[in-house]
Amino acid sequence: MSRGVRAGALGSVVRMRFGLFIPQGWRLDLTGIAPAEQWSVMSSLATSAEESGWDSIWVYDHFHTVPMPTDEATHEAWSLVSAFAATTSRVDIGQMCTAMSYRNPMYLAKVAATADLISGGRVQMGIGAGWYEQEWRAYGYGFPSAGERLARLDEGVQIMKQAWEGGRATFAGKHYQVDDAICAPQPVAGRLPLWIAGGGERKTLRIAARYADYTNFDGTPDGFAHKSSVLQQHCADLGRDYDSIVRSANYNVVLAETTDEVEQRLAALEERLARHVPAEAAKASLGAFRGMPAVGTPSQVIDNLTALADLGMSYGIFYFPDIAHDSSSLDLFVNEVMPALR
Repeated sequence: MSRGVRAGALGSVVRMRFGLFIPQGWRLDLTGIAPAEQWSVMSSLATSAEESGWDSIWVYDHFHTVPMPTDEATHEAWSLVSAFAATTSRVDIGQMCTAMSYRNPMYLAKVAATADLISGGRVQMGIGAGWYEQEWRAYGYGFPSAGERLARLDEGVQIMKQAWEGGRATFAGKHYQVDDAICAPQPVAGRLPLWIAGGGERKTLRIAARYADYTNFDGTPDGFAHKSSVLQQHCADLGRDYDSIVRSANYNVVLAETTDEVEQRLAALEERLARHVPAEAAKASLGAFRGMPAVGTPSQVIDNLTALADLGMSYGIFYFPDIAHDSSSLDLFVNEVMPALR
């Protein structure tokens, strides 16, 4: 698989790939649009992403909104994956990331293989242990310890890989058991790319070192460098080629031509969120934007992402909080940021 590369003293070559989160309501990004019209907005954005050169489109696997549950719509991830599979033709389609315990892993393997067939082989399997406690409990899943959730992730990945690569799976684990379960059809390529998300250093990154094609963890420079070194050590311990794993990160984007305009957009985002959640929660949500690598002017964001590419971040997945209503920041990113990093 292709990867972004930096070539030391002889010069540099950067090939960063770009994924776009399609708003689905989870982050209160479809508010003001009637639920019956939201699919049209999501579908149009997916088509636009395909036409404007994005490598992939993504959704989140969640049921209740953040920063706190509301009655606003949150559209289900795998339903959207299948819908995008049928209505696009080029972009890869992923979830960042599916919570293993929300679905039996053999059933999930079947769902993913079917969606992959619909797409012609474009589905990316984002998978993680899950974290949103309120949502877990509301849907009747309880909320197991972090250790148990990670153990389920490990077992579930083994089942899915077996199902996709062999067409059948038999597994007797502590948390999951399947007995000659058939996965037909299999994915188009006989497997799905595995994106293992999360930065837990003892367990998650070790699971990633064992199974992942892609990782997805902390995208700040210091955090990315540190998690990368931990992953590299796990790879060395397990005899895995570290360079065979593509390292990705997610980025919240607020982009404008001037720093004053960036501040105006941040203030507008906080104001919009405050219509649906308490003001303190809306303000706290801005902590995921202020000072982050993809917030600023195009030149600032290009510099930040170039520095991250130097650290080995070769695939960014970008979230724009306002694109269901206003495409100007998205257009600026496509026209100025993406070409500079390709």
